[in-house]
Amino acid sequence: MSMAYEKMTRRNFCKVLAGAVVTGARPASPKAGEPEFRLNYMLASSLYGRLPLAEVVAETHKAGAEHIDIWPERHANHREQIAEMGLARFAAMLRRHRIKLGALTHYDLGPYALAPEMRVAEQLGGSLIVCGAAGPSKLRGRPLKAAVTEFIEKMKPHVATAERRGVVIGIENHANSLIESLDSIRWLAELAPSGHIGIALAPYHLAQDAEQIARLIADLGDGLVHFYAWQYGKGCHQKLPKQEELLQMPGRGALDFVPLVSALKRIGYRGWTEVFMHPVPRGIPILTTAAEVTREINRSRRYLEACVAKIASSQV
Repeated sequence: MSMAYEKMTRRNFCKVLAGAVVTGARPASPKAGEPEFRLNYMLASSLYGRLPLAEVVAETHKAGAEHIDIWPERHANHREQIAEMGLARFAAMLRRHRIKLGALTHYDLGPYALAPEMRVAEQLGGSLIVCGAAGPSKLRGRPLKAAVTEFIEKMKPHVATAERRGVVIGIENHANSLIESLDSIRWLAELAPSGHIGIALAPYHLAQDAEQIARLIADLGDGLVHFYAWQYGKGCHQKLPKQEELLQMPGRGALDFVPLVSALKRIGYRGWTEVFMHPVPRGIPILTTAAEVTREINRSRRYLEACVAKIASSQV
């Protein structure tokens, strides 16, 4: 953590918890009546590229989820498919498959043009919209804090709209954006004016240091509103053999998710976990058929569930 952030002295209690994550302290047992920790999965439609939306919705339960995250072009065209069929038909499709809308992802709109999609989310029962931040990248120290503060000020009317619509705005820590460094992520969570804006955390965009990411999760606490189970592997910008491309998936690449999942447990995280990767090129399914995509998601879910089990049965 940089000195610029350390001077702020924030959430020291969470920092103590983070230290416990990486030093191997035994997690506290659930209190009487408290549910056991579990990961709540949401299906990213982008993993299926531009396959028909009805086919993707039908895979949601098979992939261990009850909620779906709808992506638009260029990563998929499922938001466009909804526009073509109409909200009523899409809502009926969800009911038919006993699926709920969880999120609408909109990097295409940016953070200042989300109001119409907040209304759509409200109509369909969704509660999360994910986007990127606006502002310069590669800042450090005081200029970074000033830029994050300015961004939060500009977001306040949009957060107020989110509050009225019952929606949370998740800002992803995307590379080459204002919210990309550890300090910027922490500043955003600290300066957030309400629980209706927070961090959609993508480990892919961070140094692949499991203990460092675990400390970040502990520092974020309830500022973490969404978690991508996604690692760097060998990246997602150059065409690679499929087995190398899939190293972004949990359980395939080198990143150990046990400290991350342990940190999620320690902060009482109850948000969604989204098994994730990007294919090359964008807009294609990560594997050829919907069934193959679902099998790959379930492979990663088994790994994540093994992480949960390891935490429960050991001193991790």
